[in-house]
Amino acid sequence: MNRKDAIKGILASAIGAKVGGVMATNPHSSQERATLSSAADGATRQSSAQGFKHSVCRWTFSATPLEVLCEKAKQLGIDSIELLDPEDISFVQQQGLSCAMANSVPLSLTDGFNDPSIHEKLQSEYRALIPIIADLGVQNIICFSGNRKGLSDEQGLENCAIGLDPVVKMAQEYGLTIVMELLNSKVSHPDYQCDHTPWGVELCEKIGSDHFKLLYDIYHMQVMEGDVIATIQKYHPYIAHYHTAGVPGRNEIDDTQELNYPAIMRAINETGYTGFVGQEFIAKAEDPFISLADAIQRCTV
Repeated sequence: MNRKDAIKGILASAIGAKVGGVMATNPHSSQERATLSSAADGATRQSSAQGFKHSVCRWTFSATPLEVLCEKAKQLGIDSIELLDPEDISFVQQQGLSCAMANSVPLSLTDGFNDPSIHEKLQSEYRALIPIIADLGVQNIICFSGNRKGLSDEQGLENCAIGLDPVVKMAQEYGLTIVMELLNSKVSHPDYQCDHTPWGVELCEKIGSDHFKLLYDIYHMQVMEGDVIATIQKYHPYIAHYHTAGVPGRNEIDDTQELNYPAIMRAINETGYTGFVGQEFIAKAEDPFISLADAIQRCTV
């Protein structure tokens, strides 16, 4: 599954829910109640020492109605559901949660700011979106470099800087931040250009605004370059947001994978980061909320 397919699935699920009426939810199993309660208690006990907040990506729970996901998030001490369109942001806010990162609308990971032929189209879309997101009180809007399609890294960098310049200037006027996601081109997103942290940092420096930063996806950057903690320590001023997932496989961040998430979270916290860490793993477990509860425990420092 990828993000674009999952978003399509969310739409289909929403239509099905409307047709079928209000969806009933099964009572929590005793194991789930215990795990959810333990995670929430742990988060509460440790929250005074932790500067950052917890979030969860909507698309990885695409099979779950949004109202149910809101309920589960609140039980776990999660503050945000992210990667939402404006109408879903409003709904989540009504449930007492925030949205740490708004989707670009429409969403494309492959056609991005490295392509001058679509600069005018992208700029028009962001000009329409930025005031809406600002009115909703959301801080960050995601963006993507797009695929290389034969471009050198130098030319792609130059194209992105030119295309993003008016978008970032408008975001600054509204007090928002445009955030480009670092993705791996080795396994998940072949040919994607913003696939190494130094390339993204060079783009930040070229644009030269605090209103343009990076989304450091821990899963993607472990696949591409490794050295996660040292990279975070070195480049944290350029990072506005973090995502998690297990390596290999993009599944649970449990003991079956190679990353030590508690140590990574401590490193993030020690940088003074006060934004959000978004869970973006694809659960293999029969009950994904058991996995989410465990992830929140591991990511609470």
